[in-house]
Amino acid sequence: MKGCVRLKAEQSPETDITSRAEKSMSFAVTSERLFDGVFYEPEALNYPLGRYLWERYSFLPWTEIENHNNIPQMRAASNREFAHLKRHLIVGVRKTHRYTENGKVSDFLVPYTSSGCRAMCLYCYLVCNYNKCAYLRVFVNREEMMDKMVQKANAEPGRHVFEIGSNSDLVLENAVTGNLPWTVEEFARRAKGKLTFPTKFGDVEPLLNLDHRRKIIFRVSVNPEELIRKVELGTSPLSRRINAVNAMCGAGYPVGVLLAPVILTTGWEILYEQLLDTLSKTLDPAVKRGGFLEVIFMTYSFLHNAINSEAFPNTLALYRPDQMVGRGRGKYRYREGIRQKAEELLRNLIGKYLPGMPVLYIS
Repeated sequence: MKGCVRLKAEQSPETDITSRAEKSMSFAVTSERLFDGVFYEPEALNYPLGRYLWERYSFLPWTEIENHNNIPQMRAASNREFAHLKRHLIVGVRKTHRYTENGKVSDFLVPYTSSGCRAMCLYCYLVCNYNKCAYLRVFVNREEMMDKMVQKANAEPGRHVFEIGSNSDLVLENAVTGNLPWTVEEFARRAKGKLTFPTKFGDVEPLLNLDHRRKIIFRVSVNPEELIRKVELGTSPLSRRINAVNAMCGAGYPVGVLLAPVILTTGWEILYEQLLDTLSKTLDPAVKRGGFLEVIFMTYSFLHNAINSEAFPNTLALYRPDQMVGRGRGKYRYREGIRQKAEELLRNLIGKYLPGMPVLYIS
């Protein structure tokens, strides 16, 4: 990742929550338009971020709850109400800080400032229990989570890459909280390790002039434009994602690109060759020289299929019984022979169009 160098001059950071959130409102759609109501744990108002959100979304109805993991109104909803559920913001305090070891881009998967998402990707693994965790939950005790992460990074310098975006899209969350610039500079200033997160959104302007000290690995997730429109509902188009990773590389961040998830729909071979051709032509040379690739095949489930068939009856059918096999607990994956052939083709296409970018793993 030596190819990405800072092109913009550093600026003095503003550290208060209000300033950060205001900067994040360069997003194409302001977050005030994203929600119809807020559920909140009263304890959240004891934190500065909780009080900020209370003021910012004061025009919305706020409903008190006992536990962000158990909201009766959500649990009682039918599958066809899924899109409506996504229009609620949940504000709480994260109580689980368990790190999960990971052997891919990071050493640890870390619970951080949000879980769930406002977007509606039809394959999202958080939908495994959609009325519990698929909607956007924001956790206001960010300082506590950062302190623990810094302590661990400094205590174990040999295992120090922390994935903070496995349960949410932090670029989207940043439109609501303004957390991400604070996170980048706080970790860069205090910790010996590195952070990483992926995104499907192009709104990286608030991150470009930060003092990141190359301790933040930015990754963008891409798919063919046709699949983004049909399956990754509410996310940025491919061109904005490519612009984002180019801009972040130009700002000096280490970067990577995820082909994720690979969806073996009809004509997928043509779609993914077109995608890789587009990446070859539009990724900045520094990204192709210094970045890396990840490839992740889609998994699916009985619950996904049930929700999507009721909430989005006219969307692309992702369950393909001729291609998929059960993997337990109502989950499906591509059959081994089909997957192996697809992996071989993708490796060949990557070698053709992006020969300078190493593939870290295919899963």
